[in-house]
Amino acid sequence: MAAIDDLRSRVADVLPRTRLDLEALVRIQSVSADPARAGEVLRSAEATAELLRGEGFDAVIVSADGGAPAVLARRAGPDGAPTVLLYAHHDVQPEGDHAGWVSPPFEPTERGDRLYGRGAADDKAGIAAHLAAIRAVGPDLPVSITVFVEGEEEVSSPTLTALLSEHAKALRADVIVIPDSVNWDVGTPALTTSLRGCVDFVVELRTLQHAVHSGMWGGPVPDSLTALCRLLATFHDDVGDVTVEGLVSSSAADLAYPEDRVRAEAGLADGVALIGTGSFVDRIWAKPSATVLALDTTRIADASNTLIPVSRAKVSVRLAPGDSAANAMERLRAHVERHTPWGAQVTFTPGEVGDPFTIDADGPAYAVARQAFADAWDGTAPVDIGVGGSIPFIAEFAAAFPDAAIIVTGVEDPDTRAHGENEGLHLAEFARVCLAEALLLSRLGTT
Repeated sequence: MAAIDDLRSRVADVLPRTRLDLEALVRIQSVSADPARAGEVLRSAEATAELLRGEGFDAVIVSADGGAPAVLARRAGPDGAPTVLLYAHHDVQPEGDHAGWVSPPFEPTERGDRLYGRGAADDKAGIAAHLAAIRAVGPDLPVSITVFVEGEEEVSSPTLTALLSEHAKALRADVIVIPDSVNWDVGTPALTTSLRGCVDFVVELRTLQHAVHSGMWGGPVPDSLTALCRLLATFHDDVGDVTVEGLVSSSAADLAYPEDRVRAEAGLADGVALIGTGSFVDRIWAKPSATVLALDTTRIADASNTLIPVSRAKVSVRLAPGDSAANAMERLRAHVERHTPWGAQVTFTPGEVGDPFTIDADGPAYAVARQAFADAWDGTAPVDIGVGGSIPFIAEFAAAFPDAAIIVTGVEDPDTRAHGENEGLHLAEFARVCLAEALLLSRLGTT
C-alpha cells in the first residue's frame, strides 16, 4: 500500500496529462439527446476506449438494443484480488443557449479556480478521475479493475438493463465506484447514501371540439388552458408542500443547510420565498417535489381572442427514498383524474420512471472509502448526504450485483451548475477526488 505522501506526489505528477485528456473529451459534443450528434457520441466512446488502452486495459465498445455506445475495459490484478468496477458516463446534456455561456460550451476554459465546459464535471471528470487514480497507483495494481463508461446516462439509460444482462460476467465486481454525484461543499467531501427517484407524465385536457370566440362564448364555456392551470395548482398546498395522496415523505440526515446558502446556491431571485416545510435537507433529499416542465399551448405571439380547446403539460415528480416509481405513477394518475376541473376530458400519459434508492454504507469497503476521503481532504471526514436528483442506474447496478458495495462519490460541488450554462469543475477539488480514488484503489487490495 503506497504511503499517502507518495500517492499525493504521484497524483500531482499525472494531473497535467490527465487534464489535457479531460479537455480533449470536453471538446467532443457527445450530446446523447441529439440524434444529429450520434457520431459525436461514438467518437467520445472511441476516445475513451483509446485512453484506457493506453493504460494497459483491454477495452471494447459495446451497445445493446440499439442503444448508445458504452466502453467496457478490463485490467487484471493479482490472483485472488478483489475486483473494482469504476463507472462513469461520457455523454453530456445539451448545452442550451450558447449566449448564456461566458466561454464556448465545448471549448474547455479555465477561469479562476474552475475549468468550464459542458461535461467538464458531469461526467467526463469521472472518466478523468479514474484515469488519474489508475496512473497514480501505477503498473502494479493491487486490485482487478473493470471500467464501464456509459453513453446514454443523460437520457435515463434506456438500454442499461440489457447491457448489464449481456455483460454480467465481465461487469461483476466486489466494489462499484460511481463518481457521478456531488460533494457537500468545496473543502468537504461526501458519500451519497440516498437518492430520490423520478417519474414524469404528460397530462392533456380538452374542453372544446374546436376553438371558439372568447367574446361570444367566454363565461359559461371553459377554455382548456384555464382548466389545466387549475389542475396543476392542486399539486401543491399554499406553503408549497406536494399534496398528492400516497407519496412517501421521510426525514434526512441532521445537517445544517443555512437559508442564505440555499438561496445563493440555487440562484433564487430576490424576494422569492422558499417553499415547503421541514428542514432544507428534508425538502431536497427526503420529500417529494413536483415541477411543471413544459406546456403545449398557443404562443403569445400567435394569441387571439379565442378559447383554446386543448392544452398539455409535462410534469416531473421526484420521489423520496422508500417510495417506488410504480406506486407514484398510479397515485399521480388518480390525483389528476380526481382534480381535473369542470368535467374536462383528461388524458394521462406516463413517461420515464426511476426508483429512489438508499445505500447501506457500512462494511469494510465503506470504511476504506471514508478514510481515503478524509486523508485526501487533509483530515476532513466525508459527510453522508442524500441527493435530491435521481441517478436511476444505481438501482439497476444494485439489482444486477446485490453483493457489491456501491460507493457513490462526487466530482461536483454545489456551484458546478451541471446541466446548466457555465458548467464548471473546481480544479483543486478535482485533485482531491483523484487522490481519494487512488488511495481507495491502493487500499482495497489489502482488505
